[in-house]
Formats: sequence, C-alpha cells, structure tokens
Amino acid sequence: MARNISPELGGSFPVPCVQELVKASPEIIPPSYLRDDIEPTAPAQNQIPVISMANLLKGDNEELKKLDTASKEWGFFQLINHGVSSSLVEKVKTDTKDFFNLPMEEKKKFWQEPGDLQGFGHAFVHSEEQKLDWSDMFYVITSPSCLRKSNLFPNLPLPFRETVGIYAEVLRNLALTIIDNLAKALGIEQEHVRGLFEEGMQSMRMNYYPPCPQPDKVIGLNPHSDATGLTILLQLNEMEGLQIKKDGMWVPVKPLPDAFIVNIGDIMEILSNGIYSSVEHRAVVNSAKDRLSIATFMNPRLDAELGPAPSLITPQNPPKFRKVILADYIKGFFGRRLDGKSYIDVMRIHRE
Repeated sequence: MARNISPELGGSFPVPCVQELVKASPEIIPPSYLRDDIEPTAPAQNQIPVISMANLLKGDNEELKKLDTASKEWGFFQLINHGVSSSLVEKVKTDTKDFFNLPMEEKKKFWQEPGDLQGFGHAFVHSEEQKLDWSDMFYVITSPSCLRKSNLFPNLPLPFRETVGIYAEVLRNLALTIIDNLAKALGIEQEHVRGLFEEGMQSMRMNYYPPCPQPDKVIGLNPHSDATGLTILLQLNEMEGLQIKKDGMWVPVKPLPDAFIVNIGDIMEILSNGIYSSVEHRAVVNSAKDRLSIATFMNPRLDAELGPAPSLITPQNPPKFRKVILADYIKGFFGRRLDGKSYIDVMRIHRE
C-alpha cells in the first residue's frame, strides 16, 4: 500500500501507539516488532569524549583540539558547562513527560496526517511488511516558522508549547556556537558555514521507549546515522538506551548529569569532506522502565547547496561527496527505510 510523500519532507506509514499497546497487554509483543537480527551490546568500554562549552567560549585551544578529535574519532561527545539553565531543562523534561502521558483521545488531535511527518507517529515506515521500532515519537519543525504546521504547533497544550518554543531558541543558539567551533577546528570559512546554518531548519524528535518484556527481541530505534548537520540529545530520565557503533561493536553511552549528548550528522560529514564522522547509533529498550529523550536537529537552509566546503578541496584532496540541494537530500532521507549509513553512501563519489 503506497503512502503519499509530501513535496516538503516526506511521510510515513501509520503505525500503532506502542505506549497504548503496552498499557493494554504488557506481556505481549506483536509479531511486527519481534526481530532476530539484533546485534549484541559490547561490554562497557571507554565513554565518549566530554567537551566543555565554557572552555570553548574562552578560546581554549586545547578544548578546540579535543572537539576536533572527538568529531573525527567518535562522531559523538557529551557537552558540559553549556550554559543552558537547569530550570529550563527541568521544565522541558516535566512538560514533555506530561505530553506523552496525555489521554489517547487528546493525543489523536496531534497525530500525523497522511503524507506528513509532523505530529505523533513514526518515520521511515514505508510498507506493512517491515519490522517496527519499539517506540513512539512526536516530531515537530520549530524553525523556520513557515514550515511549522498551522494546525499543530499553535494548538499544542500549554505550558508545553511555550516550553518547546523557548527551548528551541536556546538550542538553536547553542547549535550555531558548536558549529562555529567545528568550522574553526576544520579551518574552513566560518562565514560560509554560518551562511548555510543561520537561517537553517531546526526540528525536534521527542522519543518515548516503553518497557518491553523481551527487550533483546525488539529495537527501540533502528541503527542509523542522522541526516543532519548536528544533533543535540537531551535524556529526560536516568534510563540508558543510546548505543553507538565503535570499532564494529555496539557501545552503550552513559549520560552525564546536566550534559547534552551531541553527534555529528551526515551533513557535517559531507561539509567536512569526510574529515568528521557521522556515526551509526541505535536505541535499545529494557524490561524495567520507560525511557524518554529529545533529539534537536540543526540543518542548513532547505534551499542551500550541500557539498564539501570549497576550501577543503584541493587536487590532492578531491571532493568525496557530490553536491545536492538540501531539500532534495532531506526528502530522499525520509523516503527510505532507516538503515545504517546507507543514505550518506548514496552521496559518495566513487572513483576508479
């Protein structure tokens, strides 16, 4: 059964609300969620690097080198001393939990419409046969305002709507500051990078992972890399679940208190001509407790041409990725099944 894909971003096949499935039958896993292809988790190893935003803002060259190394070798880091107020973070956590706990009748008002991704539902589901993730999501575009759904964002319940608006603006500024420092570490023109991202598209994916009686038989979010410039993840409770692929193994990430988890997206890998790594990651679930998180995605303008930064291209270092308009790139990403780094591989230039 085909699903209409909107010209803006894309759409997804409708799926059940897992939170409601668990409420109704906590011991039953529908067959569409059961999987036998889940790779095991590696024993705890070294944790992802920790970067201090306060040190970057002071112009600390050692911290900039740490950021550069983390982006090359891990593609992930935890950001501390980031300047986002703890009171705002706590309000985001509380209001988001309350939003997911709304009665189903209220949630239906904010459900995805055919051919659209914004609202409650899921992404990357394109057939009735494919296996589903053990999670629910609420996806919303926060800027530019012209991409906000007129019947969705303005109708979100208070105080959730106001909290999301304030948080989006604060994280937008934080993301731009991180991107400025990445450009500085790469030695590319900050004006070029700012020009791409300053009026760029920002969106949020709020994730709810219910407990599962057989957590090793389901996946919370399929392995993938983010088709973004930068992703900033806020964990809403103390349950672990994020894992990254490092040296061929799935390594669990232990979130630090009061830290954001930041990862390099495919767009930044392309912009850096492969110097920085957009790393595969996944979400796993557990049998004891639900887990919630908010991923905030920062992208360039939809009309921007995406490709390696011109100053990184030399005869000795030719472009590794082809150029594409960002809107076409995003539509292509959402029009596929979520599958590792397969989408960025489409962008690679293969030379004999």
